Amino acid sequence: MAVKIGLIGAGRMGRVYASTLAFSVSEVDLVAVADPDRAALAEVADRYHIPSTYQDYRDLLGSQEVEAVVVASPTGTHAEVIAAAAQAGKHIFSEKPLSQNLQRCDEALKAVRQAGVKLQMGFMRRFDAPYAAAKQKILDGVIGKPVMFKSTSRDPKRTSLEFAKRENSGGLILDMGVHDFDLARWLMDSEVARVHSEGACLAFPELKEVGDIDNVVINLRFTNDAIGNIDLSRNAVYGYDIRTEVLGTDGSLWIGYLQQTPTLVLTRAGVMHDTVPYFMERFGSAYAEQVRVFVKHILEDTPPEVTGEDARAATAIGIAATLSLDEGRPVQVREVDL
Repeated sequence: MAVKIGLIGAGRMGRVYASTLAFSVSEVDLVAVADPDRAALAEVADRYHIPSTYQDYRDLLGSQEVEAVVVASPTGTHAEVIAAAAQAGKHIFSEKPLSQNLQRCDEALKAVRQAGVKLQMGFMRRFDAPYAAAKQKILDGVIGKPVMFKSTSRDPKRTSLEFAKRENSGGLILDMGVHDFDLARWLMDSEVARVHSEGACLAFPELKEVGDIDNVVINLRFTNDAIGNIDLSRNAVYGYDIRTEVLGTDGSLWIGYLQQTPTLVLTRAGVMHDTVPYFMERFGSAYAEQVRVFVKHILEDTPPEVTGEDARAATAIGIAATLSLDEGRPVQVREVDL
């Protein structure tokens, strides 16, 4: 039995999910796609053999054929689309973030609860085999009690200046850091109580013109008194660098890798190897697995493991960390989440 899916958004992430839904997840039928851009809509529909197209996502939501939707529309529209999909009675998988605004998060979550539909958020790192294995080892007590969290997320190039604007993406901290904030809560099994950010434009001065930065370090204090640190960068020219460490009372877990293929070139000049090019090479299988799990929850009528509340919590941490950057001081997360 396959779940009939409608895709909302035919941009960069929409194409990622179109490919995943069409070629990697056998449990779905991709029956519709919506996007206001006629050219992008036509290209995605043709490439992935999607029979129904809509320029207005609300028309897609009105289709009786569509049972569930994947939301890959622009970041600032997620909460609005999720609320509308819930009101239309569709189960929802949404790319992160839920919203950059906590009030809009709450409005979307209220709509989901009132409609009684399922909402799973796209924190794909939880479905990556190395991260999933690390979580299980923590649960098994292999490293004792987790006491320190360290995470690195570095992109090999800067984003576009238009996307970098806070009103479009939330800026470096909210856009990139939301995955690390989610991992911190998940792996440490504790909420983040306080954050302190230090960041600047150090590689791309043009980002300053649109109110963004390219490098930041964020220190964390958890409610259980554990501590943590996250570094985010847009100028990892050597490759896509995603790594995490969880230090426990009885050991440590190192998660992630930089070398893409297990090949070393050894010459008089030295030892060389490749690096991970970008996010689909690193997390392609995780993107597919999270959708499979979402479909399984629909078919078995079980609650999603990665919820809208998880996304809201990650957003609150990101808002606090951004405020810390702006005001140059530690910020309690409860300051922004009253």
